[in-house]
Amino acid sequence: MPLGLDPQTRRYPVQGLAGFAMRGRVQAALVASAFALLSLIMPLLGLISSATVALVTLRKGANEGLIAAAFAVALSGLISFAALGSPIPAMGFALAMWLPVWLLGLVLRQGRSLDLAIQSAVLLGVLIVLGIHLQTADPAKYWAQLLEPMRESLVAGGALEAATSKQLVAEVSRWMTGAFAAAFYFQVLLALLIARWSQALLYNPGGFGPEFRAFRVRSVVGYLGLGLLILALLLRDAVWLVEALLLLAPLFFLQGVAVVHGLVHGYSLGRGWLIGFYALLVLVMPHSEILVTGLGFVDVWADVRARAAARRKARD
Repeated sequence: MPLGLDPQTRRYPVQGLAGFAMRGRVQAALVASAFALLSLIMPLLGLISSATVALVTLRKGANEGLIAAAFAVALSGLISFAALGSPIPAMGFALAMWLPVWLLGLVLRQGRSLDLAIQSAVLLGVLIVLGIHLQTADPAKYWAQLLEPMRESLVAGGALEAATSKQLVAEVSRWMTGAFAAAFYFQVLLALLIARWSQALLYNPGGFGPEFRAFRVRSVVGYLGLGLLILALLLRDAVWLVEALLLLAPLFFLQGVAVVHGLVHGYSLGRGWLIGFYALLVLVMPHSEILVTGLGFVDVWADVRARAAARRKARD
């Protein structure tokens, strides 16, 4: 069996947590609110919180997802009010994370297409970029002001030279709007994928792997990305082109990850290869992410998984 144990007998810690959340509205609210609060200490735990709302939506529908989120907001609001004197932090988290992932969960449930749900998430990024541009006339200046304390700290610590640090911050600020929007909706996508995986663990063991390994960006998105890349190389001062490319980057990155999973599964290489792959993503960032994104971009036309499958079939 590729990747080791039979998916129907293998168990993960998230499986028990998801099973508890699916027992009822109160249980789902407890998990969502608890991990929302824990994310204040460890931000990545917020993914579990959002995934809980998405899981309820995927399994029980839009109304139950909203009710679970509402219960979680009420519980988080009470805790937030008791600890901080205001329920606003909990409400802000709900609007920022639970509402987007609920929408994507609804798209996935209704459309029954992981490809469609993932690519629909780009709209969240577009809305964020438009919102920032509407909020401030000069987004680059806005980001430069936010980054200024960090720049001063790095200069004081000797990590950067004062002469070059301002130029570096100015350059980074130009594309921060697109990077922020892409990072936000990518986080929402990760929560959706965790929810889909959890749903499969509970109700369709082994079902998530083939679905994710088959993920492909539509060719029209690939051609759009290619056109934007060419224009960005020709018009280097057009910041909106860079922002648009950054918004598409998470889609190609996920396709690159799907390609790696597909090759590991197809050649029965074992789970160690995937562990090594994810270790490299963490240890060699951002270069590894750029390479994987490039792989996903090329795969739009090369279809690496299909070519590898054809070679295996011819060899057998």
